[in-house]
Amino acid sequence: MTVHHHNYNVDEIRREFPIFEQEIYGKPLTFLDSAASAQKPKCVIDAVSACYSNEYANIHRGGYFLSQTLTAKYEESRNTVRDHIGAKSSKEIIFVRGATEAINLVAQSWGRKNLKDGDEIVLSQMEHHSNIVPWQILREEKGLVLTVTPIDEKGNFLLDEFEKRLSEKTKLVAIAHISNALGTITPIKEIIRLAHNVGAKVLVDGCQALPHMPVDVVDLDADFYVFSGHKMYGPTGVGVLYGKQELLDDMPPYQGGGDMIRSVTFEETVFNELPHKFEAGTPHIVGGIGLAAAIDYVNALGFENIHDHEAELLDYALERIQEVEGVELRGRADDLAGILSFTMKAAHPHDIGTILDQDGIAIRTGHHCAQPVMDFMDIPATARASLGLYNNRQDVDRLIDGLHKVNRIFA
Repeated sequence: MTVHHHNYNVDEIRREFPIFEQEIYGKPLTFLDSAASAQKPKCVIDAVSACYSNEYANIHRGGYFLSQTLTAKYEESRNTVRDHIGAKSSKEIIFVRGATEAINLVAQSWGRKNLKDGDEIVLSQMEHHSNIVPWQILREEKGLVLTVTPIDEKGNFLLDEFEKRLSEKTKLVAIAHISNALGTITPIKEIIRLAHNVGAKVLVDGCQALPHMPVDVVDLDADFYVFSGHKMYGPTGVGVLYGKQELLDDMPPYQGGGDMIRSVTFEETVFNELPHKFEAGTPHIVGGIGLAAAIDYVNALGFENIHDHEAELLDYALERIQEVEGVELRGRADDLAGILSFTMKAAHPHDIGTILDQDGIAIRTGHHCAQPVMDFMDIPATARASLGLYNNRQDVDRLIDGLHKVNRIFA
């Protein structure tokens, strides 16, 4: 069992999240859906509020004090992201609306320019829809081949099967760092190495990884790495595309508009340099600043502490869920993040979710935007309880009590 670092006090941490002060149907809020979107600490809410209250102006355009001050703060947020993921340059950090936009940007800009008829893209069986559909759209346009690399019934990523599917036709591998539906942590560094051996580029969907573990894009050697702010305790509507500078330099703009240009005439437009070339229009200024505040927050807690806390809680949850009759865990990979995906003999996942909700317990039910995984396991849906840095043993205990109640009602 992991011993906690003395400075990680989950009760104190919970007090930093205003949402936990309320009750749902007269019961304390038990929030077990951080994989969909995480709650926000007061420091992030305050950063956003202070920005709108005291510092707001449009950026990159104004010669006056407020604009210049906020421009500096926004660009400082970019540096915070750069340092957090270990990128070499701030030019490699593109602010977008979320990971979904980041993947679409790569598909439409890099993909359109670099992929041609007969080229292959390799995806894993457990990709989120946002890492499947943009490639399908491109496939129809370009005549590409999408190859799916399998998982086993526990949800492990099969590296040898992946290697078999690589060839000189493989131009891109698009893979989640951690599966949102199963909690599987993929051997991403090895995946990237194997892909590079055949000359393919790699896009990593890091949405579920960033809140739980340190990520170093240079160490991984990822060509593109994407994540969303809202899953890592930051605001909605802001995310990041990291790309190697030489790739981004070579890519055409994804959208046209203000701020992504040097000069415009009706005859010709000269595009701006990185990162601005990919940031048309007024950005989510306050979102970027809120994301930086969230990054500072998780770094102050320390990833080692967060990891130890979540791992201990996951062990406890895996142990306790065995007490519940008729539960089948659907993600049991050897390397697992804080996600419990399960079905019950007695009830459909939607019914499980409804009954838990009456006790103030929030879990996610459905296909988790990963329908191919559900098809593979031959189930329509799962119930998913996902852990965040603020969850505690009482949350797990309430979940287990709720599942016993599901059995009583449906038995």
